[in-house]
Amino acid sequence: MRVAHWAAAQHAEGSAADRDRAAGELRLTPGQVHAGWDRARLAGLVELHGGTARPGWRLNAWDRDDAAVLRGWVALFDAWPLVHPAPADVAPGAVAEAVEAVPQVLSLLQLSAGPVLLPALLDLLRQRVAELREERCEVPYGPLPAPAEAAPAEVAAADATAATEAVPVPFPVPADAAAPAEADAGVDAGVDEDAATGAAVLADPPEAVLPALLDWALEGLAAVGALTLGEGHATLTPLGNWAVWVKLEQICVAAQSPAGHIEQSAEEMLRGCARLSPGPARAEYRAWLAARTVSSAVTELVAAARGEDALLRGLAFDALRVVGAAAEADVRAAADEPSLRPYALLWLAEYEGADPDDAAEVLTREEATWLWVDTAAAVADHGESALLVRHLDSAVQGTVPALLDEVRAVGHPRTVQVLVALAAAHPDPALAKAVRRAAFQVHTGGS
Repeated sequence: MRVAHWAAAQHAEGSAADRDRAAGELRLTPGQVHAGWDRARLAGLVELHGGTARPGWRLNAWDRDDAAVLRGWVALFDAWPLVHPAPADVAPGAVAEAVEAVPQVLSLLQLSAGPVLLPALLDLLRQRVAELREERCEVPYGPLPAPAEAAPAEVAAADATAATEAVPVPFPVPADAAAPAEADAGVDAGVDEDAATGAAVLADPPEAVLPALLDWALEGLAAVGALTLGEGHATLTPLGNWAVWVKLEQICVAAQSPAGHIEQSAEEMLRGCARLSPGPARAEYRAWLAARTVSSAVTELVAAARGEDALLRGLAFDALRVVGAAAEADVRAAADEPSLRPYALLWLAEYEGADPDDAAEVLTREEATWLWVDTAAAVADHGESALLVRHLDSAVQGTVPALLDEVRAVGHPRTVQVLVALAAAHPDPALAKAVRRAAFQVHTGGS
């Protein structure tokens, strides 16, 4: 946090000179500053814009939002392979397999609710890596040994085949599985068939690298505070238990998408939620959000709000309410756009603690009128005529003549269509005539 505040205030670039200067001013070692800088970026406390550091939303919310602190730690937890670099002598593919298998290791640690012996964790890691390789059909390749009872001609044929093609064998391959014919043919059990072209791909036997990878993973998780290491055992910390629970919850939420829009774009998802009541819609928003990073989800939702469909605009900000604090910076930026400003101001008022029934007080008369027209456009496009008539009661003006005067002046691009639809729906002929006249005046530019 100290490094993050300093870097944001100084607009630092993270250079060696910046780190040396920070070390002097913060009375830390250069190594501590370097580690602090990396972790501040991984936790979202600082963000780089044009090469200079700016405070991330978590840094701004840190002192007043405990959830922001915990989400920042989860971001660091997710980045443990970057905090603690992998062994340089292990193939990247083996490292990737270990990272993919670590969630099962963490699940065992959580279910055990106490210390777990390293041999048990290693057995689980070995089993999960084998499953991953089997799922992807990524097994080591080597020649198929000739049957012991085969005739000489059959042995010769098998040797010839071994010299020219790779045949799958059960996983894993023992270190001494290579037959003399393989060596003569230039085939190595640890190198795939690309070796002939010079593009050898080493397939490390799991028994050789998994113990080292398990040590690396446990040390990385310990480095971010997720577990503690003892003599021959590991134990999840309270933070580690909480992080695993959060991940499981995200998986469950994503799996329970009630309307099945989890893989669709924000616009398609919002359209699918248009006919849902508020409760199921929020459940769908949560499922959709759980399957994405916060930044990409917020960007998609704001983009959907900028479209021409007023209904999607309102639904997008409802979804952003589910996002919460992580959307604050983007919503504040959206308040500078005229078409999004009323929605953004209401969102911010509710976020800052205002009662939803009183949040409209933050809008000016003009902003409230613009919002009334935009909402009426959504009703006209997607609702019923009776609902559009009832929408008149929500206008701040109190009388239809006053509303029409201000609607004509507000300049909403859908004003004419809204007034025409309202005139067609209203049962009072006199009022409908006045509304049609107002629509004509807006259309022709009259007053």
